[in-house]
Amino acid sequence: MLTPKYPTPDTAPAVPSPAPTANGTAPMPAASQAPAPVAPAVPNRPTVQLTPGAALALVGGGTAVVLVVGAVLVSMLLAVAITGVSVALVAIVLRLLAKDLQKGR
Repeated sequence: MLTPKYPTPDTAPAVPSPAPTANGTAPMPAASQAPAPVAPAVPNRPTVQLTPGAALALVGGGTAVVLVVGAVLVSMLLAVAITGVSVALVAIVLRLLAKDLQKGR
């Protein structure tokens, strides 16, 4: 019941390899005799070199981005927390008012 079911092995006939020629090498197919294009070894793009001032500017910019994103996230979290507390207080007040109405005051 819990034993795995294995698929049946492939029953396709094996493809025979080409017979070697008189000099001992296998014949090449006609399509593979054309030489393949070779990519250039050196890319044509210029390399980017950072000066110490540019590296310092990148670090400063990255720090500013992290601080701004952090401040935005913290303010959003604070807004959600304040909203949650105010909704809880409104729920408590409404519950007390409903209880007073049921008592007939």
